[in-house]
Amino acid sequence: MTTPSPATSLPTPRPTSRPWDVIVLGLGAMGSATALQLARRGCRVLGFDRFSPPHTQGSTHGESRIIREAYFESPLYVPLVQRAYELWAELERESGARLFVPTGGLMIGPRDSEIVAGARHSAEQHRLPHEILAAPDVRRRFPALQPPDDWLAVWEARAGVLFPERCVEAQLRGATARGAELHVNEPVERWAPDGDGVRVWTARGEYSAGALVITAGAWLGQLAADLRLPLRVERQVLFWFDALANPADFRPDRCPVHIWEYEPGKHFYGLPDVGTGSKLAVHHEGPTVSPDAVDRTLGAAETRKMQSLVRRHLPGLNPAVRSFAVCLYTDTPDQHFLIDRHPEHPQVWLGSPCSGHGFKFASAVGEVLADLALTGRSRMDLELFRLGRW
Repeated sequence: MTTPSPATSLPTPRPTSRPWDVIVLGLGAMGSATALQLARRGCRVLGFDRFSPPHTQGSTHGESRIIREAYFESPLYVPLVQRAYELWAELERESGARLFVPTGGLMIGPRDSEIVAGARHSAEQHRLPHEILAAPDVRRRFPALQPPDDWLAVWEARAGVLFPERCVEAQLRGATARGAELHVNEPVERWAPDGDGVRVWTARGEYSAGALVITAGAWLGQLAADLRLPLRVERQVLFWFDALANPADFRPDRCPVHIWEYEPGKHFYGLPDVGTGSKLAVHHEGPTVSPDAVDRTLGAAETRKMQSLVRRHLPGLNPAVRSFAVCLYTDTPDQHFLIDRHPEHPQVWLGSPCSGHGFKFASAVGEVLADLALTGRSRMDLELFRLGRW
């Protein structure tokens, strides 16, 4: 991150009367949701993004995302995703765009795997409708999926597919329709506290607001460099494959979203064919990268790994790669979210990273961040996401 001095070459600063209530840095999944929620409340919102969202340089692209409720990572996420379901449905009605397709979902693994035990625990704790399926039942009901005989699966009917680019577009349109001013292709160079407010500098100008929300994903470490956050930006490859002989088996009405624990602590996930092939990816296991220098080519080793999983568990797919994309995870040490106030500047809030499993929550996280920026409080339990846990 460059840190220019207040040079005379910068445009004349806006008046210190702070024409903006809240500035949002980063307008991907979380930032677009935050801007929308603030604008809905009549706030004067200014947002910035270094690209033009939705774009392919960060974490919010790839045509489809999983949303699921029996959350194996922790039961604490369940109320948050339940609120997200409500807000996605509200956004869908408001925008007129189809944002969600229900498919049901399966968490698949050995009997003692963390994914089966964790999903079952969340479902039982929150009394979510679910079934425990033996492998033969999975294969009979969902022929695309072929788990080994001694594995189990947790089935939940409410899971499905979100369309991330459409979601971000709908949130940005909703925010601008309510008066939010959104500056794209305008990277933020620095920010600083200004009394009880903040100032933000870009190459184009200087801006002042009462509060700041940073939802910059892979660029959070740069924009909050003073905190020396223990974050890792991880390169991830998304794959799409065509069916060999029975394409109907992979369509949303016959193929649920699915996550597999294929080795202890190692996962891959898949989504049905929504028109461009079946999407699959290994969850984590990617190399550490700089968000400004990402290799976006496809490597032979990562291709062979994904093809091996296809042959083993989804043999009805042609292992020849139809297409691929590269995206970024921004990981915390425990792979839980970061949602908290800046420890030195109470008018500044951090709303990412999300360790590769955050998109489904974006609509609700935007509501949380709007509440925090305006009142300092949220009705959600955010203890798991605090800075102090490190």
